[in-house]
Amino acid sequence: MTSATTSKSTPPIPPLQNDGLQEIPAEPLSEEEQEQLQKDSPACAHHQRGVKRALKAFYDRNFGLVLVFLAQTCGSVMNTAAKLLATGYETKFHALQIIFIRMLCTTVLGMLWMGWHRTPDFPLGRRGIRGLLVLRGTCGFVGLFGLYYSLSWLNISDATVITFMIPTLTALVCFIWLREPFTIREACAALIAFSGVLLVARPTWLFPNPPVDPITGEPEANVLTFMIPASAATAHAKTPVPVSPTQRTLAVLAAILGSFGASMAYASIRVIGKRAHSLISVNYFAAIATVGSAAILLIHPDLHFVMPESAGQWGLIAIIGLTGFLLQFLLTEGLQREKAGRATNLMYLQLVLALIIERVIWGTTPPLESFGGAALIIGAAVWITLQKNAGEKKGDKGKGVVDEESRLLGDEGEGREGR
Repeated sequence: MTSATTSKSTPPIPPLQNDGLQEIPAEPLSEEEQEQLQKDSPACAHHQRGVKRALKAFYDRNFGLVLVFLAQTCGSVMNTAAKLLATGYETKFHALQIIFIRMLCTTVLGMLWMGWHRTPDFPLGRRGIRGLLVLRGTCGFVGLFGLYYSLSWLNISDATVITFMIPTLTALVCFIWLREPFTIREACAALIAFSGVLLVARPTWLFPNPPVDPITGEPEANVLTFMIPASAATAHAKTPVPVSPTQRTLAVLAAILGSFGASMAYASIRVIGKRAHSLISVNYFAAIATVGSAAILLIHPDLHFVMPESAGQWGLIAIIGLTGFLLQFLLTEGLQREKAGRATNLMYLQLVLALIIERVIWGTTPPLESFGGAALIIGAAVWITLQKNAGEKKGDKGKGVVDEESRLLGDEGEGREGR
C-alpha cells in the first residue's frame, strides 16, 4: 500500500537536455565585417602600401608644380582686382601705383612674417648670396617695368605674347648657367603651349581681323591675361591708339627686355637654391620694386599718387596686397623645388584662369580660338606635369659630381629651419 502510493506521487524524471552542447547555426557576416576582413588580409595591406608609396612619389615629384599652380591662381585673382581698381571706379589707379601698393604690402607682410618666425639670416640674408638676392630683385623689377612700358604702346595681347617667352628663356638661361637639361619633350610642349597662347591672345600681326560677336556684331574685347593695362583709357578704348613705328619698336624691345629680366630672376632663384629663405628672396624683389615704382611716380611729371575713395577700393587694395604676397611666396617655393622648364611652363595656365574669370565677372564669351588655345595650353601643361623622362633623372644625378654647380646651389638642407 505504501509502495503503491509512493509510486503514484513521484513524477516522472524528464530526459536530460545538454543545451551547452547543442550546435548553433553560424550567422552570416555583415558587409562591413567582410570588408574589414578583406582590409586585414596581407594582399590588401600590400596593395594599400603600394598605393601610398605611389601617391607619395607623385606628391614628391609634383609638389613644386602644385605650388606654381597656386601661385598662378593668386596671380589671376590679383590681376582681376587690379583691373577692377583701374577701370571700375571714377578714381583711376595707374598701373605703377598698383605695383607700388602690391610690392609695399608684400614687403611689410614679409618683414612681419620673418620677424615673427625668426627666419634665419633675417632680413638681408647670408653675406655670400646678397649679391645674388639683389640681382634677383633687380631683374624682377626690370621684368615688371619692361612689361608695363610695353603696355603703353602695345595691345595687351601683343605684350602678353612676348611675356610668354619667359618659360623658354628661363629654361635656356638655366641650361647655359646651371647646366640643367632642356629636353626635346620640353621644347615640343613649350611650342604647343605657345601656339595656344597665340590662339588665345590673337595678336593683330597674326590675326588682322579680330573675331566679331555673332549677336552684337562688335569686336570681341581683349581678355586680361597677365597684367592690367597701363591706364584706364587703354582699357576702355575701342579703337587702337596711334603708335609710330619707333614707339612700337621701343615697346617691343622693352617687352623682350622685361621677359629676359624675368627669366634671369627665375634663374637666379635656382642659383640661390635653399641657401636663402624664400621670403628673403621675395622681400628683395618687393623692396626694389617698391622703391623703383615710387621713384618713377615721383619723377614722371604726368604721374601722381591717388587715394582710395570707397570701401570697395580699399578692399581691392587689400586683395592685391595679400594675393601679391602669396604669388611671390608660392612661386619662389615652387621654383626652388622644381626644374625651371617644367615649373615655368605652368604659367600658361594663367590664361585659362583669365578666360574663366572674364566669363564669371564680366560675362564675356570667348570665341572658338580661345577655347582651342586653352585646350592646347592645358594639354601641354598636363604633359609637362606627368612626364618623368630619363634626362631629368640623369641631370639630377649629375649635380653631385659638378663642383661648381654644387657650390652655387649650396646644401639642400640649409636655410629651411625657419619654416
